[in-house]
Amino acid sequence: MKSKIVKNPDGTRRALSNRHVQMIAIGGTIGTGLFLGSGSTISKTGPSVLLVYVILGLFFFLMMRAIGEMFYSDPSQHTFVSFISRYLGPTAGHFTGWTYWIGLVFVCMAELTATASYVKYWFPNIPSWIVELVFLGVLASVNLIAARLFGEAEFWFAMIKIIAILAMIVTGIFMMTSHAATPLGHASLSNILQNYTLFPRGGFNFISAFPMVFFAFQGIEFVSITIGEAKTPHAVIKKAVNETLLRILLFYIGALIVIMGIIPWTSLSPTSSPFVQVFRLAGFPAAAATINFVVLTSAASSLNSCIFSAGRHFYQLATEVPENSWMYQTFAKISKNGVPAAAIILSAALVLITPLMSLTTTIDSVFTIVTGISSDMYIIVYTLTMLAHRKYRESQDFLPNGFLMPAYHLTSPLTIAFFGIIFISLFLVPQDMIGAVGAVIWTLVFGGLEYLRQKRLSPLNV
Repeated sequence: MKSKIVKNPDGTRRALSNRHVQMIAIGGTIGTGLFLGSGSTISKTGPSVLLVYVILGLFFFLMMRAIGEMFYSDPSQHTFVSFISRYLGPTAGHFTGWTYWIGLVFVCMAELTATASYVKYWFPNIPSWIVELVFLGVLASVNLIAARLFGEAEFWFAMIKIIAILAMIVTGIFMMTSHAATPLGHASLSNILQNYTLFPRGGFNFISAFPMVFFAFQGIEFVSITIGEAKTPHAVIKKAVNETLLRILLFYIGALIVIMGIIPWTSLSPTSSPFVQVFRLAGFPAAAATINFVVLTSAASSLNSCIFSAGRHFYQLATEVPENSWMYQTFAKISKNGVPAAAIILSAALVLITPLMSLTTTIDSVFTIVTGISSDMYIIVYTLTMLAHRKYRESQDFLPNGFLMPAYHLTSPLTIAFFGIIFISLFLVPQDMIGAVGAVIWTLVFGGLEYLRQKRLSPLNV
């Protein structure tokens, strides 16, 4: 017997089941960074990459506990940015909302570009713009029909990723326990610890691995955006957030251990997917095609989540402007299907710029820079979220018996400090420096303009 779908006061519907939300959490945690980018990270740090993932996984878990605590107190919100507006004021809220939404649009564009490149593996003669239009049209339609359909799509996208990771882990365990012979030696756990040093490629490469892994985890907060449309929000919040660290340990750490157990890390190619390399050594000839399918679904999953999240964030921005404004009248509306249709359509329409990138290398270069800036802005958004959580703890909304962040007085300042250290480290890595400088300029210019705008609108409420 199907449970009745509850309708929120704003017209959205709590149509996402626990099954949907759990898989969305996994989908947000595992991206193409594991399937494609982990080879580059391993080549920089060797087995110490496990330590990098554990440290970052722990701090992302703490951030998710802070977000989860605020959502537990008010699960009616559609985005964690609403808590920044509530506890840090409209200036910080609008700055964060616009910054995060623009960042999401660029993430959508990046993922859409990725889908075209993966499809070209099988169909090299199809123009990229056709592939991009098809994927964008299908996934935007999925988001416009109903939140439940979005959840169902994410469920199966995430299932494909899980099967691929578990298949590799099981294959790896079998190869290591049987000490299977490969062209590179024998599969064994001893490959990880043999001649181990903490900084095999030097301290700089170890430090530069932290931003790389940070961006691999980026998007983990997407699950919180589903809370406003989950059937049993309080139970879902606890389960989805508490299992975040377990998923990271199982899927990331487990996969990395298997990769380095089968392939000595010094022999691992940094430019090829480690998953493809492992399956090929296991005698699986279709490894490249299979992993290409997995990363295609992973990119489609990320694009699907980005459209969902971007629509909710722009809807949130529209609800925070005066009710007589054009933006409020147009975008602060929920369709008959229970979704912010106008906000979703606008977000998807901006992603249509993506096909233009294939027309000139100049646009492509600018896009790369802007994407780097928007990625770096996420560190600032996460930091503001942690600061909003601290203000929540001091407010009347605080639930002493709610879903509390563990050891708050210690873990909260440590998490904020850690995000600050990650941002500073960007200036030490040449390929990240432009994005970091751009993020600082964006914060100063756009943040300053937003402050002046809010001051003009309400001098006493900035």
